[in-house]
Amino acid sequence: MQTNLNLFNNKYGNKKVLVTGNTGFKGSWLSAWLLKLGADVYGLSNGIPTQPSHFEAANLKDRIKYIEQDICNFEEVEKVISKVRPDFVFHLAAQPLVRVSYNDPALTIRTNVIGTMNVLEALRQVNHPCRAVMITSDKCYDNVEWIWGYRETDALGGEDPYSASKGAAELVIKTYASSFFDKDESNVKIVSVRAGNVIGGGDWARDRIVPDCMRAWSSGKHVTIRNPGATRPWQHVLEPLSGYLRVGQKLSEDSGLNGQPFNFGPPADQNYTVGELIAQMQKSWAGEVDVIQPNRDEKEATLLKLCCDKALHILGWKANMNFQETVKFTVDWYKTYYEQKEDVFNMTCDQIEDYVKMAAERKLIWVNCND
Repeated sequence: MQTNLNLFNNKYGNKKVLVTGNTGFKGSWLSAWLLKLGADVYGLSNGIPTQPSHFEAANLKDRIKYIEQDICNFEEVEKVISKVRPDFVFHLAAQPLVRVSYNDPALTIRTNVIGTMNVLEALRQVNHPCRAVMITSDKCYDNVEWIWGYRETDALGGEDPYSASKGAAELVIKTYASSFFDKDESNVKIVSVRAGNVIGGGDWARDRIVPDCMRAWSSGKHVTIRNPGATRPWQHVLEPLSGYLRVGQKLSEDSGLNGQPFNFGPPADQNYTVGELIAQMQKSWAGEVDVIQPNRDEKEATLLKLCCDKALHILGWKANMNFQETVKFTVDWYKTYYEQKEDVFNMTCDQIEDYVKMAAERKLIWVNCND
């Protein structure tokens, strides 16, 4: 199972890697990839967020060292960091849904801001040599819906509670990087990373277009959507994860990257509407769709994209797949899951293998094991 061992300069082989939010969609995919890289993977999460879940379906609980704990409990987070003494941390634990943030803004802000602070403070106090990749969201930017991509130097913030929580988390990350981890006595170095609109197999979160379609279509039902004209920079889950692993590698080689933020997203011209995404999915799965009026009291951006020039220039990273490949990867995973019931972990690992092979054939810099 341990292939890809030379990827990312083999920085993760036999290393202790802690993934917070490991039971979530992105966290479970990242855990699977780290296992393939030969890492000793630890997970910290407060439970299983969805039913079904990729984490459970892939039987990851038996493959990693899973610790069930609330990221908002500082004493417990500090105990985990102190006991594990990880070489790398990937912090993904969050309340990830915009609509939930309207129903429970306090939970959203507590999880996304205080939870992030707890991880950083635990790292500061333990001060074990560690490189931490702090994951927020593209929605951390103050979105004025302009037509060009947001850069890492653009203003943070947002009108909805979720966006505000991610902007605030970024400010906390910047403060810890500058005030504590930039000091000679600190053994900890961190970066923040921003990505959004990630799709792929194994996402069963509610109020997300792809999981909603897959759930409905797998049982022969219509799916209901709110805003078919909303434009998003859709990317497969493996795209930002390759960026997170790449920046973790580079941070371990160059501590001068401490405190730097990085965007990870598709090319600037790869923006498609929700309606176009559904139409592309229907080429592989002929499901039905109903459109309803959105709730006008809940503001949600209709246009948001990132400029990823910094990741290309400093990390040699750029996205691997086009829109059609992204959708096909996603739908193929779900169709196999629902129709063939194959081993989910092997199915996930096979897609990671295919993704890496595709990147190698396209001679992407980040897949070069010698760089």
